[in-house]
This record gives sequence, C-alpha cells and structure tokens, in this order.
Amino acid sequence: MYKMSGAHAVSDVKDKGAGEGEQGQMRVAFHNLGCKVNSYELDIMRQKMAARGYETVPFSDEADIYVINTCTVTNIADRKSRQMLHRAKKRNPNALVVAVGCYVETDPGRVGMDPAIDLAIGNNKKGEIADLVEDFLSQFGDKGAQKEKEQDRTRENAQRRTLGGRTMEDLTHRPRYEDMQLTDPGHTRVFCKIQDGCNQFCTYCIIPYARGRIRSRRPEEVIREITRLAQGGTGEVVLTGIHLSSYGLDWGAESGSVPFDAERSGANLLELIGEIAEIPGIARIRLGSLEPRIITEQFVRPLSQIPQVCPHFHLSLQSGCDETLRRMNRRYTTAQFMESVQMLRQYWDRPAVTTDVIVGFPGETIAEFEETERFLRQVDFYEMHVFKYSARRGTVAAKMPVQIPEAVKNVRSDRLLAMTQEASDRYRQQFIGQKEELYLEEIAETEAGPCWRGHTMRYVEGFIPTGRDDAPGRSPLAKGQLVKGYFAGRQAGTQGLRFALSGE
Repeated sequence: MYKMSGAHAVSDVKDKGAGEGEQGQMRVAFHNLGCKVNSYELDIMRQKMAARGYETVPFSDEADIYVINTCTVTNIADRKSRQMLHRAKKRNPNALVVAVGCYVETDPGRVGMDPAIDLAIGNNKKGEIADLVEDFLSQFGDKGAQKEKEQDRTRENAQRRTLGGRTMEDLTHRPRYEDMQLTDPGHTRVFCKIQDGCNQFCTYCIIPYARGRIRSRRPEEVIREITRLAQGGTGEVVLTGIHLSSYGLDWGAESGSVPFDAERSGANLLELIGEIAEIPGIARIRLGSLEPRIITEQFVRPLSQIPQVCPHFHLSLQSGCDETLRRMNRRYTTAQFMESVQMLRQYWDRPAVTTDVIVGFPGETIAEFEETERFLRQVDFYEMHVFKYSARRGTVAAKMPVQIPEAVKNVRSDRLLAMTQEASDRYRQQFIGQKEELYLEEIAETEAGPCWRGHTMRYVEGFIPTGRDDAPGRSPLAKGQLVKGYFAGRQAGTQGLRFALSGE
C-alpha cells in the first residue's frame, strides 16, 4: 500500500524546499467540503505540506497523497465526504488517503472501518498534518498491500489510522486553541479564523460534538497573521469562526461550559476589529456569521464608526416561527431578530443582511412554515441560504416525533428559493447607476467573455471585461486592486452586475 509513484524516501521530503518541483517530488491533492473555517484550515494544511516540499496538484490528477477536509453538518455532507474519500482511493489505489475534520470526529467507528481511509486526523490536529503524514509513512509506508479490505476493518487497523490516538484530541471539555499562521493564502479575500467550537447545542446540530467547546485565538496572534498577509498584498479579511459571537468568552473561564454573554463577546470582537483596522493595507474587514443576540446598541454603534467594516452581515435565523425556534433551542424570538436587523439598518445605509433558513424541521406544520415565509418577506433579506432539515444521529431533533417527508421539504425549499432569488435581484438592482468601489478578485468566464470579477463592500458582485486592459492609455487591472466606478446593468448569465470604471 502507499506506493508513491516516483516517490523518494520520507527523510528526503523533510529536507526539500517548497516549490522545487524536481522529479520524484511527492504529489498531494486537496479537497475541501463545508464552511469558511474549513476553507481557512485547508489553506493552512496546503501551506504546511508545501513547506515540506510536497507538490500540490489538482484533486482531479493522480496524486501520491489525497487530503479530504470533511464536513458533517448534514447527512448530505457526510455522504459527500465519503464519496470524495472513495473517489481518491479509486483514482490511485496506492495513494495515501487522509480524512480530516468533522466527519472523522463524529463517526470514528465508521472511519475506522472504511477501507478507503488510511489516515484519520481530527479537527484540533490539522496544523500537524505534515508531521502526522510523515510519521504514518515512516511506520506503514513499506507494509505492502497485504492488509486490505476485511483486515482493514480490524481494531488494530483502526488504531493504525489514528497513530494510536495521536491524530485526535478530546474536544468535549476545554480543548486548547490550535493556533496556525497563514502566510500564503493564494486569495485576495482571505478568511482569518479567530474562534473554534460551539456551546449552543441547537437541537438539530452536530457541530458542538465535531468541533468541541468554544476556544478563542489570542488577539496578538490574529494581528501577527493579518499584518503579514497585508504586507503580502491582502486587502480584505473575513473574520470567521464556528460561533464567532462567542469570541473571547473562554478566556479566564474555569470550565468549557461558558454561557453566552453578548456584552462581553461584543466588547472582545470590537477591540480586535479596531486593532485590525489599524493595520496598513487592510481596506476591508468582513464578518462571518453572527449570533443575532450580539447585535446590540453597544456593539453596533462603535462598529459602524470603523470605516473598514463592510456593511454585510450574516445573521443566522433558521426559522421565522417562534414555536419552531423554541424546538430548535435557538434562544431568541423573531421579534428580537427583527430588532437586530432594524438596528443594522439604522447605522448603515442599505446593509446587505443575509441568513440561513431550515425547512422541514421536525413538527413544522404548514401554518408554521407559512409564518416563517411571512417573516422572511417582512425582513427582506439580501440572500437566504435555504437548507432542508437533515436528521443527524446523536442530536435531540433526530429523535423528535413528526419527521417531515422529503417531498414536503422539497416543496417548501423551492418556495423559499424562489423568494430569495426575487429579493436578491431587487437588492442588487437598486445600485445600478450608483458610484461603487469594486475589489478585484479573479478573472472569470462569462457569456460576454472573460471578465474581472469582484465585490463591493455590501458583497454585490460586479464584472469588468478584460478587453479594456488592451485599450491604449488605460492602466491594466490587477488582482487585489480597488477600482471606482458604477454599476451599468445586469451581467448576462450571472447573478452580478456590469461595472463601468470611472472616466470610461
């Protein structure tokens, strides 16, 4: 097993510099599933492997090592994680297939028996991936193919997949924060993870079990990372976490079961955002998903005075029915949620407010769904991410009576998706003809040909034809550039708008 095509000895890997690309260099392919936190952590893992001399190749290529950063937020995410693991092993049966993250944490029994998985790494060990991979190869890389299929289902081989438990950490009490410094993200908009874990235990959610109790990154480590990124050309950072609104609540706590405190966490976040805003080169600070209860006068008013903060807020709702929210254990009412939205609109002009909604939660009647539908129209979100409820083994909701049939969930989901399409179009249209600033991220193919693609502070997508770069007397555009202009209408074949530069 683990026969590396053209591979050199593991000891040689440790001595090689990143990016040498000589013949025999081990090839590693990555695939990410799930949230922004996972995206950040995948960038870290890619960086760690490159620093040891591994060559990164596309996941569609044949590689010596495949790293799949898994997700378990829904049953579909579980299934996709398994599919990608098996796809990797099928692509190269001799490759080392590494399963990392949430799926590993929540279903260790299944992971231990899956013949497609060679090495399993938990959520708080991602920063050690290079060491763990090399230790695994040094111990088991020369075992040949004698241990396969039925033998791989033994307890001995399950232990082998975790290096005797070294690749996992107990996240149920008060785990440490695994600090990782991102230096080469490869993106213009960079996710910066500042928090991990969740103490909320919503009845439908498995994530507190997959990610453990809340833990926060020290401000000095965040500032050190973002300063280095800004020096490398990053102009926009997105602060993200599993429960971002709990940032700093674990500091000084005696146990991991820390209650939510909007005033304390809001103060912690504000102080950090203020320090980030002082870093030269950081033009935009975008916030990840926020707990609606953190949106208080004490938090919003000073936040609105930091010019780098983008007026783009994701407040996770999940249901517009108070009875359903109670069954979900969401700890707020629709009236309180509406107050939060109104406060954001009081301090910013037309902020982009987005949300998540679950349809078909156990016991959701047609009357409750219609109550949700009415509330969503009343709030008038920029965008809604609509999810059909997925029962997760080990959660309270999975045992609730009156599980909703899939056909009913599909109908309700389609109704909300149609609503969010209409609301999103309406929100974007109001900016046509208005002066805006676009942050250029990449060149994208559109029906109108290749275009520079970027977003405004409110996360409205804009496109500029690349052909204008060839015109005489015009300065070429570049990734990471902030450009001024105005929206000139719909961009064919996209959800975005055409962007015309000032003076053109």
